[in-house]
Amino acid sequence: MYSIGTEIKRYVMKAQINYYVQKLNYELDSWDLADMNIRGEKVAIIDTRSAAAYEREHIPGAINIPHRSMNTESTSFLHKEVLCVTYCNGIGCNASTKGALNLIRLGFRVKELAGGLDWWKRDGHETGGTKVMETVFSCNC
Repeated sequence: MYSIGTEIKRYVMKAQINYYVQKLNYELDSWDLADMNIRGEKVAIIDTRSAAAYEREHIPGAINIPHRSMNTESTSFLHKEVLCVTYCNGIGCNASTKGALNLIRLGFRVKELAGGLDWWKRDGHETGGTKVMETVFSCNC
């Protein structure tokens, strides 16, 4: 016997599955990024904040390209086949989203680092810079 409720549940489940698949296509977390680095995968980590913020503290190996100055010239040294991972301070900042959008418009493959520098540090990963702040805590997820 056919049930409208069952069909709606299936539709909702498919929509949720699609949502999470899409989310993972566009984002990664600090564990994923650290693991990619350990495995030697080609990744360009892009700090989309100002040069001053980058100088104070950044993810080791990150390249500073402020989202406001992203264009063909400022990204000319990047390889389009390499995955670009954008980040900013954290969830209260959308510079990484703006940078990701700019890079996609320029033809790059892009993912955004969920939680940015804040969650990178909270997960216990090191940072570099002139004023490195201590990690607050680790969620160990």
